[in-house]
Amino acid sequence: MTILNATTNDFDTLIQESSGPVLVDFWASWCGPCMSMAPTLADLAADFSGQALVVKVNVEEEPELSKKYGVSGLPTLCIFKNGVEVKRVIGTQSRMRLAMLIEEQL
Repeated sequence: MTILNATTNDFDTLIQESSGPVLVDFWASWCGPCMSMAPTLADLAADFSGQALVVKVNVEEEPELSKKYGVSGLPTLCIFKNGVEVKRVIGTQSRMRLAMLIEEQL
């Protein structure tokens, strides 16, 4: 599975209609740690294909979502299950840590 890019228009639908957990990456193009997380997120999207979604939200293009979810540091990575945020981590994370967070919600 590929990473989905969410907008204000489809974000709620993505997190509420997913049958599994959704890992949301709030990021910006100028954020070095955000860019370093991109390969890890691509790997996770492939590893959990069919079980979980990986969604990216560009906070510069979607400031309403950033404000709605109280994003103050980047990258902010949130796990949603059944449309509800169940876990949040801020900053660069290891693939193992993120995989564990997703697995906890499967």
